[in-house]
Amino acid sequence: MDALTGFLTGPRARGAFLVRSIMEPPWSVRIRDEAPLTVVAMVRGDCWLVPDRTPPVRLHPGDVAVVRGPDHYTVADDPATAPQVIIHPDQRCTTLAGESVQAQMGLGVRTWGNCATGSVVMLTGTYEGDGEVSRRLTDALPPLLVLRDGEWDCPVIPLLADEIGKDDPGQQVVLDRLLDLLTIAVLRAWFTRGGPAWYTAHTDPVVGRALRLLHEDPAHPWTVATLASATGVSRAALARRFHTLVGEPPMAFLTSWRLTLAADLLLDPTTTVAAVARRVGYTSPFTFSTAFKRHHGHTPTTHRGRSATPHAAIEH
Repeated sequence: MDALTGFLTGPRARGAFLVRSIMEPPWSVRIRDEAPLTVVAMVRGDCWLVPDRTPPVRLHPGDVAVVRGPDHYTVADDPATAPQVIIHPDQRCTTLAGESVQAQMGLGVRTWGNCATGSVVMLTGTYEGDGEVSRRLTDALPPLLVLRDGEWDCPVIPLLADEIGKDDPGQQVVLDRLLDLLTIAVLRAWFTRGGPAWYTAHTDPVVGRALRLLHEDPAHPWTVATLASATGVSRAALARRFHTLVGEPPMAFLTSWRLTLAADLLLDPTTTVAAVARRVGYTSPFTFSTAFKRHHGHTPTTHRGRSATPHAAIEH
């Protein structure tokens, strides 16, 4: 497993929120859902994505934006247009006064907007639940990344646009997998064009090999000494080079990677906490649970009990 493959196993939608929005100017929607990751794909027309902390970005047909939560943002025909609608954490859609607009803006299966023949069409996929995307992946992303039409080649958007309005048996599973494919394709294109420090470090002959070893066998009882021996350099040289290129020490990286994998493995109800602990390199379930809570903010048992819950505030 290479470093990129390891991180791109993270997006795993489970009943994710997907909607096709059809809008006619003037329009402005305030997003306060605080979801960990949202993908916006433009099908027709233009829009502005206006984060709270960074400059607004204009999206054109074929462009895709990935928004990292939980910060709020606005999507509008123009940055100057005042928000008319608010999307809340449960995907409940209201006016600024808190009145539901579900009936007025519902346009059919997973379709929503202010005009059925509007000039703007965009697809939005939102990962809402713990475990759908790993924290290490979201931490590696900027608050907003945009891929322009022509900068990448992916056939998923037209397929998702065709499938999103269908209500066939098993349709949610189909849409979940299409959202995952779109997200992975966007992130892969972004990572290969630059990406975070650890990905750039993957090309280094020493640190890159160390990263591959950690990704391929996280359960191994690695130490800086054994990792240095495997990469053919001294402990001091590896520690210094790894920290410079990746931004953290080798063992800190390994701990984070182990606990990221564990978060995904815990979602399998047939696997015990003790088994997950062993698979990621912990001999004691207690030690594993302590480390997991320190890293994720809750226990493995609590994490296992959490799951994404589909919402129907905007017609699904």
